[in-house]
Amino acid sequence: MYDCLIIGAGPAGMTAGIYAKRANLKVAVFEKMAPGGQIVNTAEIENYTGYTKMSGADLALKMFNHTQEIGVETIFEEVIEVIDNGKTKTVVTSDNRYETKTILIATGTVPRMLGVTNEESFANMGISWCAICDGPLYKEKNIAVIGGGNSAVEEAYYLSTLANHVTVIQNLATLTADKKAIDILAKAKNVTYKYNSKVIEFVGSLGQLEGILIENENKEQELIKVDGVFEYIGLIPVTKMFKSLGILDEYGYVLANEKMQTNVLGVFSAGDVNKKQIRQVVTATADGAIAVQNILKYLEEWE
Repeated sequence: MYDCLIIGAGPAGMTAGIYAKRANLKVAVFEKMAPGGQIVNTAEIENYTGYTKMSGADLALKMFNHTQEIGVETIFEEVIEVIDNGKTKTVVTSDNRYETKTILIATGTVPRMLGVTNEESFANMGISWCAICDGPLYKEKNIAVIGGGNSAVEEAYYLSTLANHVTVIQNLATLTADKKAIDILAKAKNVTYKYNSKVIEFVGSLGQLEGILIENENKEQELIKVDGVFEYIGLIPVTKMFKSLGILDEYGYVLANEKMQTNVLGVFSAGDVNKKQIRQVVTATADGAIAVQNILKYLEEWE
């Protein structure tokens, strides 16, 4: 019987694991892929206190190494269901079942897809959701970035240092990223913008992406020849395994209070998976720390 099982090894989950282990809880963290969550796919992080500039992958590795140095158990299995037994909970993976007194959900989010013609055909074969992973493949080539928020703008600038030309496609009249990010991107001389436009089709043959067909607000279409596309159009919470618990809003985000408690006793949630205002590394780590402090209080009365 575990005191706490943490589902997800992003910044929130790993921070919670560290705090729980330091509090002498019997704790384990589940991760189905590489530890780090979305920061693994971030080229540079400049706003995490103590690090003026660091790649997301490096920060994720430092966090994971910290968990391992203090002995946090990490279970590399995919969680497919959580069962509320009342006082105890059962975590079901594809291979095993685990019993615990409390659950901390920290599954984060995954990138949203456009859902347009040929997108699935070119997924990871011309279409990417990770600039740091795949950007070097397009050195001195022409690429497009879809989106206008912080992720899109920041990664467009990173890609502009590699590619011959970057076309930013935004479905609104302006970019919606922070002013600093927009100002930095504006300095790049090889970036052009297509506002009030949307991608309606990915074009290519024999598994080779050749371009994107876009349409503006006047229904005028234009074919832009590109070698690669990077999509940054929002996020989807990873919560399908928690539907039976009744803790999700209409968009699939977890509803938790300021103590990271859900409406199910013994089930807590932290990080980007929560319905919240700001999704940043610093807020995720803070959520993880807050959650464990309240898990400790809950466990004091568990017996």
